[in-house]
Amino acid sequence: MRICETTLTVLDFETTGSVPGFDTEPWQVGAVRLMNGRVDPEQMFDSLIRVDVNRPFNAYAPGAHHKLRDEIAAAPDVSNVWKNLESWVTDSPLVAHNIAVEKKFLRQMAPMHRFGPWVDTLVLARKAWPKAPSHKLEDLIAGLGLEPRVRELCPDRAAHDALYDAVAAAVLLEKILTLPGWETLEL
Repeated sequence: MRICETTLTVLDFETTGSVPGFDTEPWQVGAVRLMNGRVDPEQMFDSLIRVDVNRPFNAYAPGAHHKLRDEIAAAPDVSNVWKNLESWVTDSPLVAHNIAVEKKFLRQMAPMHRFGPWVDTLVLARKAWPKAPSHKLEDLIAGLGLEPRVRELCPDRAAHDALYDAVAAAVLLEKILTLPGWETLEL
């Protein structure tokens, strides 16, 4: 099945980062639908995920977690976030930029579910632009001039916000699917 002829869910988690003595935990999840190769601005999901207020975060972990600690401590727990996220991730193929993190946290949230197939925009970007100076999501978005499209779809957000990063990965995939020969990319 061609990617540009199906509905995909593009997903991103923000995490506490690595801290000795603590497992890395997600504190935010964002998702957006990509339908027939285009972002659907009407289909976006965003939620903070409760993390104990006393749990340390890695000081170098990206994102605005340091500004949102009270909101994160009062957010829905993982099981309640899962109730809202489940239909987003079980009913369609999944996309992420460097899928390892998203796979890990989905498995933790719902260990009995099978997820996928997966599309990794990092892998695709490395093939599409092998000489790019960086394949980090925010660097690709800036380097390819895609920031205005991401901001249009996700105003008042910035890189390392889960919804912003999900939208950015979706916009990157939109761009990849417009490249000559890539419109026939299959799952």
